[in-house]
Amino acid sequence: MADTCGQILLGSGLTVLSHPLMYIKVLIQVGHEPLSPTLGRNLFGRQVYQLPGLFAYAKHIIKIDGKVGLFKGLGPRLCAGTIGTVVHSKVVQVSLKKNKYKSSVAVDCFLSFPQTTKEMIARSCATIVTHPFHVITLRCMVQFIGRETKYSGVFDSIVMVYREEGILGFFAGLIPRLLGDVLSLWICNLLAHLINTYAIDDSMSHTGEIKNCSQAVTGFFASMLTYPFVLVSNLMAVNNCGLVGGLPPYASVYPTWVDCWRHLSREGNMSRGNSLFFRKLPAGKMYAIDQKRFF
Repeated sequence: MADTCGQILLGSGLTVLSHPLMYIKVLIQVGHEPLSPTLGRNLFGRQVYQLPGLFAYAKHIIKIDGKVGLFKGLGPRLCAGTIGTVVHSKVVQVSLKKNKYKSSVAVDCFLSFPQTTKEMIARSCATIVTHPFHVITLRCMVQFIGRETKYSGVFDSIVMVYREEGILGFFAGLIPRLLGDVLSLWICNLLAHLINTYAIDDSMSHTGEIKNCSQAVTGFFASMLTYPFVLVSNLMAVNNCGLVGGLPPYASVYPTWVDCWRHLSREGNMSRGNSLFFRKLPAGKMYAIDQKRFF
């Protein structure tokens, strides 16, 4: 119980600190670009036109809504984090008791097939239970585009979603999110297992630190590979929900998440929002730059 409370407090603190970053990322994911591109330099030093990055976007939001505006959707996101931590912990505990594992196993890296399977089940349960709060969080953020106030408090937002879309509305975008989580977990643990088994010698000094570092690197790599699932999930969570940011002509209406995936693939926008700093101009869009039009 004490460990779970500690995880909740730590997770809540990290959520508050990272919320402005997620807010900006979500707005970029749905395609909201209120600022014109600027002339900058890429990694190779060449001058190119780039879309404004994290700090310029944050200044724009602060200019309109103040510093508090960077924390829209924080309430339901904190609820999701707290409930998710509890559910994940309970599922892991039940799994350990059922299979008669010692509690020390729970803190080991989930590199074996049985352990990865247990972690997958625990994460999936937490994702399913908390997805309604995730949907509300995203919709609170996307309201910035049309300046709506449709989703405000957590309880009012729950009533709003249920009244307009029924139970299914709470699970918009769930399937690609689950697929992304599962694939990310298996890719991360498989790569970490291969590195720890074949590239790291147990006789080396600081073996534990090296293995932890390798799993962090593989986790980052796995998240990059599965990012399209995150993007599609977030878009489907706000698609056709009555907000300007999820309706034509601002955004297309997708019957299924597969249609969304295909549309983004055709446009070459599967990595939209993945980077918040070096942001190249997407193909096929026009922007006003120095009274000219650039494609």
